[in-house]
Amino acid sequence: MLPEIISLLGSIKATAAITKHRFVTRSGAQAGNGVAVAGVADDNVAIGEQIPVKARGWILVDAGAAVAIDAEVQSDAQGRAITLAGGIAAGRAMDVATQAGQKIRVDR
Repeated sequence: MLPEIISLLGSIKATAAITKHRFVTRSGAQAGNGVAVAGVADDNVAIGEQIPVKARGWILVDAGAAVAIDAEVQSDAQGRAITLAGGIAAGRAMDVATQAGQKIRVDR
């Protein structure tokens, strides 16, 4: 497992079901394609539960596609990290992903 360094951890009330290691929004939803993110969910949660959100640090995120090290990333439609493609940057990749489903660290 890749090591994480978390410098800011908070919580947000979930307005939708949330998957661990996916980007989340300030409104408590799993992030959509290219939207601004509050951080990364640290657990799977149901609607109405508190989402533990890793907001700053070197944070593990599910990759949604191949990602190069040091690439700026954004959320895809499922809250996973993909290479920035016109959305709002969510951080910078610290690791390489060769395909969707791998975990990478994002510096944010």
